[in-house]
Amino acid sequence: MKKNRLLAAIICMFSFSLSSLADDVPTINPTAFYFTPGHEDEGEESVDFSGSAPLVGRFTANPQHTEGWNTYYEWRITPEGESSPFLVRYEENTEYTFTTAGTFHIVLYATFSRGSERIEYTEEYWSDFGPFRVSIHESKLEMPNAFSPNGDPYNQIYKAKTYQSIVEFHAYIFNRWGQKLYEWTDPAGGWDGTFHGKPVKEGVYFVLVKAKGADGRVYNIRRDVNLLRGYREYDE
Repeated sequence: MKKNRLLAAIICMFSFSLSSLADDVPTINPTAFYFTPGHEDEGEESVDFSGSAPLVGRFTANPQHTEGWNTYYEWRITPEGESSPFLVRYEENTEYTFTTAGTFHIVLYATFSRGSERIEYTEEYWSDFGPFRVSIHESKLEMPNAFSPNGDPYNQIYKAKTYQSIVEFHAYIFNRWGQKLYEWTDPAGGWDGTFHGKPVKEGVYFVLVKAKGADGRVYNIRRDVNLLRGYREYDE
């Protein structure tokens, strides 16, 4: 794909002198890198990516041979099926956090000028291989009705059973008298069955979750939580 982009850059329509072609034609080789906030080391470079919100996209122009040229960059992010971008950034490299479900196209328009010479990478540059494409999943959120914080390797933390594209999250644990024991705001987090550092008794507790998905779905989850200290699972 990088070779194709470089080839497209060379054959793209622009005006320049033959001496410039031989000496120092500016080129771009855009890349897109995606990662979950706080997990950049687990990110992935891709031209067509599918993931869960919130998702950070890092877009890099990777220009070459630009010394002596005036540069102009324009990153455009457009929802699939629409003609106008909802976001335009005028910088060589940019980042954007996707928090809305759907599919988006990302392109870089770049212009280099030097005196009467002008090199442009616009529609024709992207027409051969298409834009970067990122798809953000619709949301999901499920909370379990039990957990067993008893010291074995299984089910020690009460947390979301399944979650996807959750952009707002707040969960609370209450006892049967309505006393709040714990709360957390990261869907990856959870409750370890303690209050003020001490294990609570086995029994029934209550969870309240207020959350919002990237697709606009609102979650108001209320359910019992069975804390089972005597239950154990064993490897087969």
